[in-house]
Amino acid sequence: MVGVNVDSSSDELSSQNNVMIKYMLKQRENHARAQRHDYSHVFRRKTRFEMFRLSAIAMGIEFAYAAETSFVSPILLQIGIDHKHMTMAWGLSPLIGFFVSPFLGSVSDRCHLSFGRRRPIITLLSVGILIGLILVPYGKDLGLLLGDEGYTNNNVTLPLNGNYSVHEGSVAAQMSLDSEEGFSASKFKFAAILTILGMVLLDFDADTCQTPARTYLLDMCIPEDQPKALTMFTLFAGVGGTIGYAIGGIDWESTNIGSFLGGNIPTVFALVTIIFFFCYLLTVTTFREVPLKLIEQDDMLRPLSAKAIKKELQKNNTNVFYIQENSTMDAETAAAAAAAAAAAAEKYTVIDRYQGAIDGTLENVSNGHAANGQQPAPILTSKAIEITEIDDDDKPVSLKKYLKSIFVMPKSMRILALTNLLCWMCHLTYCLYFTDFVGEAVFHGDPMAAPGSAEADLYEAGVRFGCWGMCIYALSCSVYSMTVEKLMKWFGTKSVYISGILFYGVGMLILGLWPTKWGVLFFSTSAGILYGTIFTMPYILVAKYHAKNCFRVRDGETVPLKQARGLGTDVAIISSMVFVGQLIVAVTVGPVVAWMQTTCAILYLSTILAFFAAISAMFVLYV
Repeated sequence: MVGVNVDSSSDELSSQNNVMIKYMLKQRENHARAQRHDYSHVFRRKTRFEMFRLSAIAMGIEFAYAAETSFVSPILLQIGIDHKHMTMAWGLSPLIGFFVSPFLGSVSDRCHLSFGRRRPIITLLSVGILIGLILVPYGKDLGLLLGDEGYTNNNVTLPLNGNYSVHEGSVAAQMSLDSEEGFSASKFKFAAILTILGMVLLDFDADTCQTPARTYLLDMCIPEDQPKALTMFTLFAGVGGTIGYAIGGIDWESTNIGSFLGGNIPTVFALVTIIFFFCYLLTVTTFREVPLKLIEQDDMLRPLSAKAIKKELQKNNTNVFYIQENSTMDAETAAAAAAAAAAAAEKYTVIDRYQGAIDGTLENVSNGHAANGQQPAPILTSKAIEITEIDDDDKPVSLKKYLKSIFVMPKSMRILALTNLLCWMCHLTYCLYFTDFVGEAVFHGDPMAAPGSAEADLYEAGVRFGCWGMCIYALSCSVYSMTVEKLMKWFGTKSVYISGILFYGVGMLILGLWPTKWGVLFFSTSAGILYGTIFTMPYILVAKYHAKNCFRVRDGETVPLKQARGLGTDVAIISSMVFVGQLIVAVTVGPVVAWMQTTCAILYLSTILAFFAAISAMFVLYV
């Protein structure tokens, strides 16, 4: 059978549709509020503004990513690095990230700092992003300080300007010489080293930072809020990309701020640096995390999942489940709770009965009468139902076991990781080399041409136009992300996942066959739909796997997974596929472009990978 579909409804874990879950959340919320620090926010619904703050870091990362993908390739090409070596330079970051990212995910699952588990990792990676945002635009200037000669022609030296066009005076002096044949971009040894170092830091940290940021978002949201939160995360990532690419498409050199900051590229990166830092502060100050030490010591501070609900039902060996009426729990609510208990009786098998206090208002009673002379509480007599044996979660899981879970995965995780890998490969061939494709294939410019020449000017115009195409791609990602939840309800997760991939493949094929300006703008929307798909679908599925403890299905029934798996680890595994994909793309795109003698090869390769990704998505476990 191709793929497995299980009930994808989130009603099972919704407090609105299950009164018992509502009571359990309220009980934990009050318990968390009574701690030394208030952690009650972990067990309540989040407002839109709170989700925005949690997602702000995604917007900042996309600002940084937009600046990187728009300008790093042209910068590297213009300091003398050819296509083959330029694409290989892009492979350094994923080579590091493939091994480090899942490790950081496991470390975040086991981090004992009072600051939390996710926020320390987010902070560490954000520092790396800030350093990268400084090195990439100023690598050439720092290289000149260290002894680079810059462009040379007949023993005349000209340093490369920050906006990769050259000011009138120096260009005139340069172009007044005999010919362009003497030009060489090979005099940027230190600039190349510093720029590539900045690129690696920026690319690795930007990609890796999404993992703890996304996990922090999931940790702070109850299960029924998680799909909406992930949609919000993608929405603001798209907003960040849209504005970020738009900033890159503006000719800043003709503005006062651009003249003050030294050209197009320094201006873009300076603005992005300020915006990213603000977004980082906005996210890490949103909510306090529950320290791991408290989570290990207190079951009531653990996230509420389907497994926790089952454990709650078997927690105490008493005969009656009592609910006392008061101002916040009237007779109708009690009746609803009774119906919920009856429904639970059909779903779970309980040999024990449960008695507990909820919201501080559930008290022990005897002989059908409440304490303190209050009226008798409605009695919810549960049927004697069996509960399947549940693994003991009380023992802390060691870092060694979490690291082992990186390499030993259930089949559902392997297929999802493969699908995400193929999706990232086809997407990265677009976003990493798209501005170069527009500059060469659409505008017929030459990145290796002499500064100030017609070919160099055309290439520069093509790069700026490509930024507007990528701006549309990011905007379409935002718009699409707002419709993902409804599309999933209407057509199902599987159909939405596969169709989003196929739409991208068709769009890239048409653009590769007919590389025109209108095609750049129109078909960039297909890239936005794919990005919105891979930014939400895999993580929604991982969150559901963990919330429902459903990693394997046999004959339509969930098969319990005995292996200990951390949400942060699994999110990191899925996210780390971007590094594997980028590494493969880095070592293949250059030779393919050289073989076909056209940058349109980038889009042909992207199309092929998209169709393979769609086939893989057919075998994913959908719950």
